Amino acid sequence: MAEPPRGVLDVNVVLDVLQRREPWYRDSAATLARAESGRLRAMLPGHAVTTLFYLYAKHASRDAARMRVAELLRFCDVAAVDRTVVATALTLPYGDLEDAVLIAAAERAEADYVVTRDHALFPAGPVPVVTPGELLALLGDPSG
Repeated sequence: MAEPPRGVLDVNVVLDVLQRREPWYRDSAATLARAESGRLRAMLPGHAVTTLFYLYAKHASRDAARMRVAELLRFCDVAAVDRTVVATALTLPYGDLEDAVLIAAAERAEADYVVTRDHALFPAGPVPVVTPGELLALLGDPSG
């Protein structure tokens, strides 16, 4: 059996699910479901884990945030963010360092895609950037 594609998820994709944000919830939830079922090898950049915890704790509670992050780590790997990734990010032509770190971490993790709904913020780079809906189409499930 072929390896599933590797996708690094932007924080917004996960928050769309955790906070049931419309109109993005359906495609983002379907993307996470593909990761949970093994049809996508999902990764979160290291810095995103703490960001997700912080933002979800503000939305719900620290206990709920701890539980949600633990659930995510059952089926999401963590793409390393270290000195090399940050140094690479600083050389990329992105206006936002967080976006550049996301791309650099995805490249280092040898990801096939970066999955974000902020597609327009990412000029052509070393890793293709797709929306959750585009990823679902690539996986052969355009309906989510």
